[in-house]
Amino acid sequence: MECNYETGMGSNEIYHEKQIKELCALHALNNLFQAKDAFTKEELDCICHSLSPDNWINPHKSILGLGNYDINVIMKVLQSRGYEAIWFDKRKDPSCLNLNNICGFILNVPSDYKISFITLLLRRKHWITIREINGFFYNLDSKLDSPQLIGQESELLNYLREELEDKEKQLFLVVTEEVGKKHSWLLDQNVYSNPVNNINNIDADVVELKDIHRDS
Repeated sequence: MECNYETGMGSNEIYHEKQIKELCALHALNNLFQAKDAFTKEELDCICHSLSPDNWINPHKSILGLGNYDINVIMKVLQSRGYEAIWFDKRKDPSCLNLNNICGFILNVPSDYKISFITLLLRRKHWITIREINGFFYNLDSKLDSPQLIGQESELLNYLREELEDKEKQLFLVVTEEVGKKHSWLLDQNVYSNPVNNINNIDADVVELKDIHRDS
């Protein structure tokens, strides 16, 4: 499908933003849109404030100002560009997805927290973009040295199945508002029923997914 964002990249180039501080949500968004500064830290911080304007300690980001944005921020900033982030019920098989109508995927995974060369015994969450570029799907994890080739549709579906076997991992589909409203990210809507996916009718600031934590 045609996702209407400007990539700013040549046809044979892949933009891959690397991890800085706790900004993997920002990196995942820029890697999704394939453009530097498609989103900025300042924009995400502003959304955090709009979600909780009366909180001295903002629950949607790191108290230290290093990032660590939660899913509400990602959903809200995507909505500002005309996109939706739809939670995928991993009890369903990914073969039910209409990949032609999905702009990309954001995967939420557990991650160790590090300070310098010391790994602390803290289980944080990390945001990863997966998307198609020139007919092939890539893992654009900001912690990787370079994009990881997954393959074509069959390889992607197997990859998603393997990732979602882990109960701590969650998958979000990034689609246009129109696709979200029509639920046309599904091949057959009759085989998929999930009330959580009525997210297009809910503002991101009231969405609470208890098993989704913030990034690392």
